[in-house]
Amino acid sequence: MVTIVKGICKMQKAQKNNLFFCNLLILLAVLSFLAIPFAYGETVRVDITQGKVEPLPIAIPAFIGTDDESTKLAENVSQVIINDLVSTGLFRLIDPNAYIQKLNDVNLLPRFGDWRIINAQALVQANLRITNGNKITLQSRLWDVFAEKQLLGQSFSTDKENWRRIAHILADKIYERMTGERGYFDTRIVYIAESGPKDKRIKRLAVMDQDGYNHQFLTNGSSLVLTPRFSPTLQQITYLSYVTGKPHVYIFDIETGRHQVVGSFKNMTYAPRFSPDGDKIIMSHEEHGNSEIYEMNLRNNKVRRVTKNPAIDTSPSYSPDGNRIVFNSDRGGSPQLYVMDADGGNVQRISFGRGYYSTPVWSPRGDWIAFTKQTGGQFHIGVIKPDGSGERLITRSYLDEGPTWSPNGRVLMFFRQAEPGGDVALYSIDLTGYNLRRIITPGEASDPACCV
Repeated sequence: MVTIVKGICKMQKAQKNNLFFCNLLILLAVLSFLAIPFAYGETVRVDITQGKVEPLPIAIPAFIGTDDESTKLAENVSQVIINDLVSTGLFRLIDPNAYIQKLNDVNLLPRFGDWRIINAQALVQANLRITNGNKITLQSRLWDVFAEKQLLGQSFSTDKENWRRIAHILADKIYERMTGERGYFDTRIVYIAESGPKDKRIKRLAVMDQDGYNHQFLTNGSSLVLTPRFSPTLQQITYLSYVTGKPHVYIFDIETGRHQVVGSFKNMTYAPRFSPDGDKIIMSHEEHGNSEIYEMNLRNNKVRRVTKNPAIDTSPSYSPDGNRIVFNSDRGGSPQLYVMDADGGNVQRISFGRGYYSTPVWSPRGDWIAFTKQTGGQFHIGVIKPDGSGERLITRSYLDEGPTWSPNGRVLMFFRQAEPGGDVALYSIDLTGYNLRRIITPGEASDPACCV
């Protein structure tokens, strides 16, 4: 058996004081393919290069345990994986009532004919056992049913309480093997949890897994908070807060619970985002009625002014390589999208459609920029190429705003108010404009940001 140590994953658990702590070791090992050699040739795969994709029929029988406790936990793990994969719109679960074979051991070959007859193109099976009272080991395999080939073999070991994360990690591996793209299920989302009457809203920082579980509040709502953004490298969130009465950008350290104002700006700062390496924060700073874009180096606290224009420049977002910045400006007479070099040079306007553009954010893949657009009395989430070509509007509502990308650049999340005075909620949609779905949160929600 060949075992490859994949890495060490960090886990945090919330306590009553809203501090995240506890570093958990997750061993991710790739099992040797015992029964059938790995095939690199033609095999079943989800083609996601087109628009609307026909979902791939997949069979995921309840995973196998060794006793009542492990059997229940194994079933929970398999259900999380089902929910993750089906939520993408790329997979269709075959009704378990149609399954012919009862799988009893992950190390025995499936009877592929029994799965072909129900048109299962892929099959996932796994064993779960509990050891030492609080440890679990999950062994799993992914099969191409028609080719009768193993596509993936994985083993995971961790504390029992972290079974849900193990499920997300395995779902990521299956998604990646079947689509060729990185999975995004083992991620967390930070957002603004809203409550109270519309004219006196309480807004708190909150964080949760991408499927809505493991929800925690990070602030108590005593001060208004807005626009949270994750650091790509550290357990930190940057956000806007009115804790002093004036809006300023802060950093919240998830592990220590410490809040720290960014810079010593006397006037308001807002719309913060981390650089791709996590070493800098870019934001807007208003002075004498003029809003400009500034960058602050978090290592030495040095501040650099990036734009210099009498118009309002705001909502900056770095390209994935950190070499360019997209931002929003009304220097052309109305709010439009502009791209510039990271030093502020070579400014180019990229949006020319009717309406107002705002909240641009660069895709992690670098190929698209998502934005909010207001036109014709409606709000839209749209995407555009960095050179200004290929603009597409993929949502429409009374209020759709604040797009954020999944780590693989495939899915967008945003917040929506469907009608005046209605609830505000988080939604996600595929880059192609299909598979719109609501993300369940304990209450109303806005300003989502993904991911760590």
